[in-house]
Amino acid sequence: MGDKYPDYCQQLEERIAELHGSLPETMRAYRKLHKQATATGALGRKVKELVALGIALNVNCDGCVAYHVRDSLRAGATREEILETIGVAVMMGGGPAVVYGCQALEALDQFQEEERPEAFARAP
Repeated sequence: MGDKYPDYCQQLEERIAELHGSLPETMRAYRKLHKQATATGALGRKVKELVALGIALNVNCDGCVAYHVRDSLRAGATREEILETIGVAVMMGGGPAVVYGCQALEALDQFQEEERPEAFARAP
């Protein structure tokens, strides 16, 4: 993980684009799955992003934490909603979730301090 979560997301996006070039069918299928899974249904996108963040904390995925903090903010989540999500993840995951919860808090702080306007742009 890099020092800055917004930069880390950008680096991951560049590498994901490379994967898409090397594994187009696989990555298209993944992108379709992601789009469908996060589409508004009985649960709105914000709730789905918060759920994904809670899972990311418990599977110890640095990139997932970065993406889902950012995408939770883009979906309209508040700092308090993200902090409560971290709390539920800690309850479910114990010590490792505490450590990743600290990483999510750092990512949240960095994204909220980010000066680039596109960091806060809401996804369509």
